[in-house]
Amino acid sequence: MACAMLRPALTAAARPGPARRRARLCRDNCASPAPPARRTLSRPQRWAAAVAALIDLRDQYRAWLDNLPASLDGSKLADKLQAIVELDLEELQAIDIPRGYGRD
Repeated sequence: MACAMLRPALTAAARPGPARRRARLCRDNCASPAPPARRTLSRPQRWAAAVAALIDLRDQYRAWLDNLPASLDGSKLADKLQAIVELDLEELQAIDIPRGYGRD
């Protein structure tokens, strides 16, 4: 009790009021504002990107199959690579995706 009596009294400006305390807590604890939401691509654009990615992957698997050593020609790996290379992805490219809402 003696310690409290020896300290000088705080002035109104130095005394943290409830509003200042809440503002400080919010400033310290609140996260920064969220970045604006990115706009997603339309379904036809996502379809085209997915098909392009599949075709790119198939080309990479074709290159892998072409560079396989002769000792792996009849292996399960070669069979799986051959199955991937034989996929007809041009059919997927030729599909006309509906745009929806009367825009077709």
